[in-house]
Amino acid sequence: MAHERSSITHGDTTIEFEVRRSDRRTRTIDLAVTPTGVRVYAPRAAPAAELERLVRAKASWILDHLADLHGANRPGLRDGQIMPYLGRAVPLSYETGDLPGPVVDFNGSRFTVTVPAGQDDDSLLVSVIYAFVAWYNARAWERVPATVDAWWPLLGHGPKSRVLIADQKSRWASCARDGTLRFNWRLIMLEPRLIDYVVVHELAHLEVKGHPPEFWNRVAAALPDVDERRRDLKEAVSNLPLWDL
Repeated sequence: MAHERSSITHGDTTIEFEVRRSDRRTRTIDLAVTPTGVRVYAPRAAPAAELERLVRAKASWILDHLADLHGANRPGLRDGQIMPYLGRAVPLSYETGDLPGPVVDFNGSRFTVTVPAGQDDDSLLVSVIYAFVAWYNARAWERVPATVDAWWPLLGHGPKSRVLIADQKSRWASCARDGTLRFNWRLIMLEPRLIDYVVVHELAHLEVKGHPPEFWNRVAAALPDVDERRRDLKEAVSNLPLWDL
């Protein structure tokens, strides 16, 4: 995937962004605000002027998200805390309600945690953390097995694998000898393209154990930008909350 850097001016602010081009089958242009900057994913032939117009049109939205990220701490979970979901920087707010414990809700642009009134700060923090863990787990169970199903016709090998969502402390996923695939629930925090990479990586292990050239050739046949995705995955780890639970 080719890289280039550019910028636009919005009022008194300069927004720098990185363009990542690839031989994509669609003409879709995607924009992401990440802890390391603004990225535009585009087909190789997309004109630079078109990308600049997109960034300029989204400038206010970009600056709001960059400000949110600048104020985010890890893991925090305070009001205004940024929580990642599918690679997006989602702000968190609180409200109180007549509930036995915290409930996490996502409306497409914001997390709202409804908490019971009168709970002390320490116990509230712990209960909110585990409410988020449960929420992320549920979304991972929805997303990850469906992603395995999507890639299975290309990379599946042998009987259909059992897919599990697990709390793995030191790895994103694993492939057992019996073909069982285990995926870290924290995957749901990542961009979909990185979830795809982890799934493709593990599916390739069904046929090739270890990481010889044959293995990487199999992964690259499915994902030509595999090196880019590997780097982005390593970069993402340091920016995720709830990793040390």
